This record gives sequence, C-alpha cells and structure tokens, in this order.
Amino acid sequence: MNCEVCQLKELEVESFEIREVLRCILHTIVFHRALGLIRPKDIDLELFEITYVQCGEIEVEKKIDEKIEQFINWIEKHPNKKSQICLSFYEVKSKQPSWFTNKIERLYWEQWYINLNVLQPAKPPVGKSHHSKLVMDPGEASEERSSRRTLLEQSLQEVLFQIIKFVNEKKDHVPPINDGVIYCPFEITIPSSSDSAFGMDMFKRILHSGHPSMLG
Repeated sequence: MNCEVCQLKELEVESFEIREVLRCILHTIVFHRALGLIRPKDIDLELFEITYVQCGEIEVEKKIDEKIEQFINWIEKHPNKKSQICLSFYEVKSKQPSWFTNKIERLYWEQWYINLNVLQPAKPPVGKSHHSKLVMDPGEASEERSSRRTLLEQSLQEVLFQIIKFVNEKKDHVPPINDGVIYCPFEITIPSSSDSAFGMDMFKRILHSGHPSMLG
C-alpha cells in the first residue's frame, strides 16, 4: 500500500505553548481528512491570532488531548530535546485466519511528522555581585519574547498552509471509506521513555507498512 509521508516545518516553542500549537496542528490535519457529516467548530487560539477548525467529535478531542498531555509529561522529563510526533492514518484489515489466530492488521496510508524544538525559558545571567550589569533588563526580555512569539505565529501559519497544500495535492492514496464513517481511523505516536524505544517503534511500523521513513 502506498503510504504518503509529510514532514512539517520545525517549530520552536516554549513548554507553555505546546498544548495550543499541537491542538491546532493535529485537529487541522484530522479535520481535513474527515468524511461524512461532521459538525465543524471554529477555535480561536489564546496565544496567537489564529483560528482553526475541529471536527466537533468528542472522541477525537479526547484522543488528541490525552496524547498531548502524555507528550508534555515526556518533555518535562526530557528537556532541551528536539522531538517528533507522528499522526498516522490507517485502514483496518483482517489477515487470513489460520487455525490458531484471526489477526487484525493496520495498513498505514498517510503519516504526518510534527517537529518541535522545545526551548527552555532563558535565565538571566548571574553576576558576581548584585551591582553586576549582567542581569537582564526585563524590558529586553519582554521584547525578545514578543518577537519570538510573532515568529512562531508566522511559522505556525506556514505549517497550516503546508497541511492544506498537502491534502489538496495528495488524494490518490486515500482509501475508500465505508458509509457512516465520520473520520479516518488514526493514531498518534509520541516519544517513549527513551529515544531508542521511540526509534524502534517507528522502525517496526515502517517494516509493517512497507515504506521508507523520513525521520530525518
């Protein structure tokens, strides 16, 4: 089966921005792969001048929020690391039953890699005395953060355009969906307790779906 892979532009975020950024990206992807009768819901981000659309499905919101919380917990334990989240769409197929098993397998037809570089909040340099001029000016820090926030907002907009461009151009690989299905089955993979375990998980998935990865 042909599995299309999309590597999204890396975003530099601070830990408090992760939740909104991931909700925006994940919901946008799922919405654009939604089918059937959905109840679109516009969501305004609190940190950025951006509005995105959700499917309006409680199960989708719950699944996405659970994975985001798991990812945030992982980031707290692994600071200063670039990280990657994979959103995979798949079909469920029954393998040929044998005398001892009747296996269900997932055939992956599309994978999205969300790339984040989580920044640690800058600490002001500590001088040898309280008279030191090394201490950061709060005004400068505020200005720097405002500038970085503007850049992140622009980059997030670029990622949203990247998603829309991809779904509009890549359609031939999308499998036919049964009547009554509202959205395509999907899973979200986050780094596990060790990077190597995450790598092995990805490697097993690549072997399973039979396509080269673009983990880069």
